[in-house]
Amino acid sequence: MADGSEFDIIARYFKPLACADEGALGLSDDAALLDIPQHQHLVVTSDALVAGVHFLATQSPQDIAHKVVAVNLSDLAAMGAAPRAVFLAAQFPADITEDWIMAFSTGLGEALAPSGAVLMGGDTVGTPGPLAFTLTALGLVNKGQALTRAGANLGDVLYVSGTIGDGALGLLCLTGKLEPNAHLASRYTRPQPRLALGQALAQRDLATACIDISDGLIADVGHICETSGLSIIIEAAAVPRSEACAAFPKLLNLVLGGGDDFELAFCVRPDNIAAIEALSVELDMPLTRIGECVEKGTGVSVLDQSGQIMNLGSLGYRHF
Repeated sequence: MADGSEFDIIARYFKPLACADEGALGLSDDAALLDIPQHQHLVVTSDALVAGVHFLATQSPQDIAHKVVAVNLSDLAAMGAAPRAVFLAAQFPADITEDWIMAFSTGLGEALAPSGAVLMGGDTVGTPGPLAFTLTALGLVNKGQALTRAGANLGDVLYVSGTIGDGALGLLCLTGKLEPNAHLASRYTRPQPRLALGQALAQRDLATACIDISDGLIADVGHICETSGLSIIIEAAAVPRSEACAAFPKLLNLVLGGGDDFELAFCVRPDNIAAIEALSVELDMPLTRIGECVEKGTGVSVLDQSGQIMNLGSLGYRHF
């Protein structure tokens, strides 16, 4: 692996990221100490990312670090939580150099800094391969304010943040299946968790249900349907796409089902629509109405411009 021992690597490249919180104990103990403020819930999430599955092994170590952090913080955003701490388990193959690890730790610090989360522990191990990381992220949310997938009601409207489809098309650009495009590529390599949006939705009681779009818009909105026990109709023409994404109209199925956007999809009571429009201006973030919660039972339906239900087949990333 790298030139130094496991403990040398931790001391050089990961311990400096833990200095902002005394509870990390300088990464010198068996575990960390974390205070939970009264009247708040601890929100915990964990994601594993494997080279060749969740990121490309050819990506820069900084980009990989940004994605490892972002996909986990996006889960916290979906529940309206403020990030507090992360724990990283890293599996490094033998060909990973110390320079690579140094660059990765730099990217890790850059990715964590805007969120306020602190690295407070984890593990590093050698492996025959592939390169892999598991990050556990902890956040805080006031009791009674956490967003879940289960609260949507008939008549609620469905919104999404940002634009949809860029991440999936970005992967095609990076693998040579589409012409290079810097915007699309960056949306795949460095997704931006919508933390400010999630916290505002939770604190202001503006969303009845919420999920982050990681496995694809249709699949993830389907989880809201399943958990809330209702159906949602989406208008394909309303789904917001960037200029770069809109240049590929024949790839609509990939836009709707490709994943890796890490935007938020959330349901809103009709009497909160004006507040959502004001929030969009306040955050300088597009929040677009794309659908509605309807009768119970049948999951997600997508309508074309003539109002007909589209046959999209099976969409969404499958982990197995």
